[in-house]
Amino acid sequence: MSNGKTAVKTDAAPGALGPYSQAIVAGGMVYCAGQIPLDPATGHIVSGGIAPQTEQVLKNLRAVLKAAGSDLDRCVKTTVFIKNMNDFAAMNDVYGRAEYFGATPPARSTVEVARLPRDVLVEIEVVALA
Repeated sequence: MSNGKTAVKTDAAPGALGPYSQAIVAGGMVYCAGQIPLDPATGHIVSGGIAPQTEQVLKNLRAVLKAAGSDLDRCVKTTVFIKNMNDFAAMNDVYGRAEYFGATPPARSTVEVARLPRDVLVEIEVVALA
């Protein structure tokens, strides 16, 4: 008997750094684990500050969502974890590009945190329609 959830795994985004799935599809929704700015080809953190790190995070999330049969424009909720709220405007400039969420951006929470995995500047998790 199925437990009603399906794990998503793709090599187009960084693999999980621990005992969790890149995403879970359940009940017509996709629940993505937080992505950090790792280049999936090299496994290295993207350098250059908050803007290129945000771009990489969104690329990683898009890859996971596509593997689940969805995309960023189907997101209904995001949570942004940012190391320094002084970087909010630069992160927001990248996040707000129409190429990511389209004309109807998802609901969002943004929180400043003391530390993120591998000392990156940003991590984003999303919930999307499958």
